[in-house]
Amino acid sequence: MKMIKLADTNLPAIGQGTWHMGERAGQRGAEIAALRQGLELGMTLIDTAEMYADGGAEDVVGEAIAGQREQVFLTSKVLPSNASRSGVIQACERSLQRLRTDMIDLYLLHWPGQHPLSETIAGFETLREQGKIKAWGVSNFDLDDMQQLPPGCATNQVLYNPESRGIEYDLLPWQQEQGMPVMAYCPLSQGGSLLQHPALRDVAKRHAVTTAQVALAWALRQDGVIAIPKASNPDHLKLNAAVADLQLSDKDFALIDKAFPPPRRKQPLDMV
Repeated sequence: MKMIKLADTNLPAIGQGTWHMGERAGQRGAEIAALRQGLELGMTLIDTAEMYADGGAEDVVGEAIAGQREQVFLTSKVLPSNASRSGVIQACERSLQRLRTDMIDLYLLHWPGQHPLSETIAGFETLREQGKIKAWGVSNFDLDDMQQLPPGCATNQVLYNPESRGIEYDLLPWQQEQGMPVMAYCPLSQGGSLLQHPALRDVAKRHAVTTAQVALAWALRQDGVIAIPKASNPDHLKLNAAVADLQLSDKDFALIDKAFPPPRRKQPLDMV
């Protein structure tokens, strides 16, 4: 699998997202099994957040990684409303309890909020000094936001897929120049119209793969991009892991570009 260096760690370019996990008690067993299967397939980066199911997703992750914490690169996110200097520390403590661990590898500010960034980062640095987080970063930050950050930010997690490619105009090139990986959330969009689009279907048919695999391979064509799709289906997990062997052609990329043109001017940052 393609590897990306993030926070001084070589990580697989495909990780596991957990948005919407922990919302239904009846799905808990399947979600835990899916995360464990993903680890067995080499997708050792797991991304979660205190916001997801009001901590429920972190709780699912904590149970899933019990006994194999050392194999996992764990990412979580703090809500902007909790991102004061002291609030960050308190929120992290709660996340650590739910995750059943004493350290989070990468801790992100979920999106820009009302608290001064200097306070948030001071909280992050305190947590790093205490050994409770290894590195910090941000999510849903546009280029202007990124340029205001002091040194030390490990990544920016943003929406990126063929339907939402505005970051290619300025944000993605800037991060590539900085050697700062992009974590692409919702790389399959919301799964609906994108995966049914004729362009992706044509490419998938040519390679005898699924349209979801095409969308993932499309995102990973960019240097420094890590995709974090959420999957609870064992077959989908295997297909995600297999994307490492999928090589799209210039013809494939041209077809997708025609259907989803790259940005030619600055666009507002997409978020979901």
